[in-house]
Amino acid sequence: MKPFEFKEFVVHQNNTAMKIGTDAVLLGAWCSVDNYLDTILDIGSGTGIISLMLAQRSDAMTIDAVEVDENAYEQTVENFEKSDWGDRLYCYNATFQEFADEIEEEEETYNLIVSNPPFYTDDYETNNKARNKARFTSSLSFDELLKGVSKILSENGIFSVIVPFKEEEGFINLAKENKLFLNKVCHVQGNPKSEIKRSLLEFSFHPSEIKKEHLVIEVARHQYTEDYIKLTKDFYLKM
Repeated sequence: MKPFEFKEFVVHQNNTAMKIGTDAVLLGAWCSVDNYLDTILDIGSGTGIISLMLAQRSDAMTIDAVEVDENAYEQTVENFEKSDWGDRLYCYNATFQEFADEIEEEEETYNLIVSNPPFYTDDYETNNKARNKARFTSSLSFDELLKGVSKILSENGIFSVIVPFKEEEGFINLAKENKLFLNKVCHVQGNPKSEIKRSLLEFSFHPSEIKKEHLVIEVARHQYTEDYIKLTKDFYLKM
């Protein structure tokens, strides 16, 4: 399988079950990096795409990723090493629960935590075990994700995530139980006629007035909207 080329880095994806998708690119381009960021964590790195996008977008000296699947972990490491930011990127091969407990024990925190989590919560699973692990919440439930994040997010840190629109309300309520409050939301539609498919969500420990955004990706097949071009033009070669 051919590597995926972006403007400033290349992502090899031949060894991982989860290939690069729009969700990861949306999250990597949308999440806030405005505050001074020293430490970033990417939960469930897959190919390492989001970490690489954040290395391009920010000056954070520590960008950690955690990935439970061994093949995906090795792929992430390979992509980190081949990038211009190898000295700032590091991947751990562990479950997020183990990782969060260890970081909490060391009393360390992250200014920004991002995750494109597994999310087919339905009972439907395919025969491909690696893909199941990457796609289904049985390997990391939203509850476990939010519990872990609340342990290791810094006091003024931000947690950004992308979830299916139908899971949004439940996710926001679970976050609140973990003292994480929604600050910003962006609803994503594939085209003007399709239903809202994804929710980009940003949380912190501080309640605030919720900033609402809306993004339509295409007006017609491969005819991208101005908003989508503006969001992704620093990454996609053809934008």
